[in-house]
Amino acid sequence: MFSDRTNWKLTRNRLTEALEEVRSSGARVLDLTISNPTRAGLRYDETPILQSLASPRAMDYDPQPKGLPSARAAVAAYYQTQHGIHSLDPERLILTTSTSEGYSFVFRLLCNPGDELLVPKPSYPLFEFLADLQDVKLVPYPLLYDHGWQMDFPSLQKAVTERTRGFVVVHPNNPTGSYVHPQEQEALNCFCRKHGLALIADEVFLDYDHNRATQRSFVANQDVLTFTLSGVSKISALPQMKVAWIATSGPAVEVEAAQARLEVIADTYLSMNAPIQWATSALLEQRKSIQQQLLDRALGNLAELDRQLATQKTCQRLSVEGGWYAILRVPVTQTDEELAVDLLRRKFVLVHPGHFYDFPSDGYLVLSLITAQDDFADGIKRLLQVVG
Repeated sequence: MFSDRTNWKLTRNRLTEALEEVRSSGARVLDLTISNPTRAGLRYDETPILQSLASPRAMDYDPQPKGLPSARAAVAAYYQTQHGIHSLDPERLILTTSTSEGYSFVFRLLCNPGDELLVPKPSYPLFEFLADLQDVKLVPYPLLYDHGWQMDFPSLQKAVTERTRGFVVVHPNNPTGSYVHPQEQEALNCFCRKHGLALIADEVFLDYDHNRATQRSFVANQDVLTFTLSGVSKISALPQMKVAWIATSGPAVEVEAAQARLEVIADTYLSMNAPIQWATSALLEQRKSIQQQLLDRALGNLAELDRQLATQKTCQRLSVEGGWYAILRVPVTQTDEELAVDLLRRKFVLVHPGHFYDFPSDGYLVLSLITAQDDFADGIKRLLQVVG
């Protein structure tokens, strides 16, 4: 009765079962996986956020496939003031309800059933589900670690085939926190030109550079056809508001053709609602107070992690440049999932095993850096009692 594309394994994993078991016992779990900023103890300026959703203009139905001009202008203004990019024409923006929907639009634009996309490994597990729903095949390319994360360009030549349509980069990567450096971007442009590929850049964590620098956005990339995805979910830590976008850049002829087709796709769904579009400018303004809180939290927890790691020699934190996560390399005495379950049952500490993010081997745990600082410190102490 059901399609093969939804033939997923729907049984709960062992970690989920263990979490329900521990919580049902009444134990307080120290959650070192938290990704929801609205439940991370941050201070939001509630009044302007809520007022922005009450615009009388939302009573008028004005179906704009690319999104209301005022909302797209607000996004362009964000890139101008935050990243110094003055070349982004609001007409090159298409608003979506999420970056997931943005991926869906771009995958549909580029790929016929069975076509391929190159995606980083390790990376966020969402790609697999998005690809299944769009009948696209994912081909992983490895990120290698040697005093920092780098792309393995020799492996890319082996991964590309005649069915490859696009190249996905996550800037910075989730969960490794590694940015695409300028020399890598130049090499990527050459690679994509050579093989006729589009570049898809996910920049949701772009603003969270741990060195508090301004990273270069792919929105300004003109060398190859580029689709840059982002949204207020991370920029303003408002995932519930569902404002995201696709910015198209590159050679003019290719951009025009892509935009025309994307506009038809967007017009078919018209998924963005009016209140959120009228609120977009105010929601983007919230980044000015929330991003500093998140950076302070992430850097404070990172310093605490390093302080505790300095007292032992068996575990190592891998280099991280940005984002909300840290990778801990641990001794391999069991699978990462078994270790995560063990930590939960013995110490009431929740972490993500590396295989959730497609790490190639065991020995990695993924930790959230936006956990409340007291909980993070206590959780790391308990974790090291087991693995340190």
